[in-house]
Amino acid sequence: MSDGKVNPVLPPPSLSVGVIGWIKKNLFPSWFSGVLTVVLGYFIISSLIPFIDWAILKADFIGESPADCTSEGACWVFIGTRLDFFIYGFYPESEHWRVNVIYLIFGLIIVPQFFSAVSARIKMILGVFGVTVFPALSFVMIYGSETFGLPIVGTSVWGGLTLTLILAYVGIVAAIPIGILLALGRRSDMPLVRALCVVFIEFWRGVPLITILFMASVMLPLFLPDGVTFDRLLRALIGITLFQSAYMAEVIRGGLQAIPKGQYEAAEALGLGYWQGMGLIILPQALKIVIPGIVNTLISLFKDTTLVLVIGLFDLLRAVQATIIDPAWRNVATEGYIFAAFVFWVFCYSMSRYSQMLERKLHTGHKR
Repeated sequence: MSDGKVNPVLPPPSLSVGVIGWIKKNLFPSWFSGVLTVVLGYFIISSLIPFIDWAILKADFIGESPADCTSEGACWVFIGTRLDFFIYGFYPESEHWRVNVIYLIFGLIIVPQFFSAVSARIKMILGVFGVTVFPALSFVMIYGSETFGLPIVGTSVWGGLTLTLILAYVGIVAAIPIGILLALGRRSDMPLVRALCVVFIEFWRGVPLITILFMASVMLPLFLPDGVTFDRLLRALIGITLFQSAYMAEVIRGGLQAIPKGQYEAAEALGLGYWQGMGLIILPQALKIVIPGIVNTLISLFKDTTLVLVIGLFDLLRAVQATIIDPAWRNVATEGYIFAAFVFWVFCYSMSRYSQMLERKLHTGHKR
């Protein structure tokens, strides 16, 4: 202000806003950062250009046999012709519609969770349906039921992406509540309960998952009475769930320890019992704090499902490995593994983005 007049508000310098401003702030804030940006950019571009040339520009996408792969690029024809096998495994082709129905319902449960336009009530209803009714419905549809006129399809022919998602989904749905109970038990004032939870958690965290799967697949049947059989897939599901529950328990215990003591005292002052206080006051805050840790554990669980191939289960990665050794297709291992990696990345990245959305919505971190 000068001579009683208000100076006009000037726009910011053109070099500090827009694309140029973002580049200066994030890529060239100092001379050292600028050098790193140039060096890394050179290596990324020099690697990316040949990959794009191989994967897209010179690739073959359309065809039905190896003879259709005539260029020097990637043979994505291989993925297209074997896509059904990658998704369904050996599941009977005439019954694929049952799996497709489950995929459709799964999408209707998951996709609305990513959109803020969908009301919280609808999201909650879909979430409750997803962890209660949906698992039972999926089992009836995929396994079959004579009551509903669906032919029985044994778990021995389940495979591909379908089996991977079954292992991951069941493990996730079961590991969270078990992990919560273990975390509460480890912090319990009852010595026996606390000791049992500590032993359980430390045992399962101290043993590699591949060892657990071998024990469940090979050793467990030796201890069963004659004539008693235990489905191999069910054994793997139990092993994965118990293993991940131990890790989930420690993540949740960290959240419980981060809650101030005053919150526990406030719950007692309100006359709430132990379970009421935990369910209404303590756990909602603790779970909000450890959302990143929970999602990190769930992503780890999803990727660990590939270990079931060592006990003969035909998950997505095993299906890819089985097809790339087919004499009819040669030199397609790279395409097969890139496809498997891309599928895993899509699911893991989606879980990561959803957790970040929840953090922003719930203000995890107690930002002011």
